[in-house]
Amino acid sequence: MGNRVAGSVNGASSLQAARSFYGPLFGWTFGEPSPVGYRMVNGDKGGLWDTTWVGGKSWAIFYVQVDDVKAAIAQAESLGASVAVPFVDNGTIEFAHLLDPQGSRFGVWRPKQST
Repeated sequence: MGNRVAGSVNGASSLQAARSFYGPLFGWTFGEPSPVGYRMVNGDKGGLWDTTWVGGKSWAIFYVQVDDVKAAIAQAESLGASVAVPFVDNGTIEFAHLLDPQGSRFGVWRPKQST
């Protein structure tokens, strides 16, 4: 599988405000929060994340699906990126947030296979 853009995630320090804005704007529905405050959008088409535990800033990013998240992190770092959110395995997906050499945030992720 090649890399592909897989959707976006919005990080917000006020989830209710973000839900009240993005829900009506795009017709999004939100799932229940995970242990780290992540809510799936429209089933599995993106997410809304409570960012209070990572500084509380608001942002929107794009994610690229990769075959190996740890390898993508290493390659990005070798090309000048820095890690904003280190590798996370939440049981359903693996992901990380990176900052490109110009400081723009993006994510890499991989869905995990059901066992």
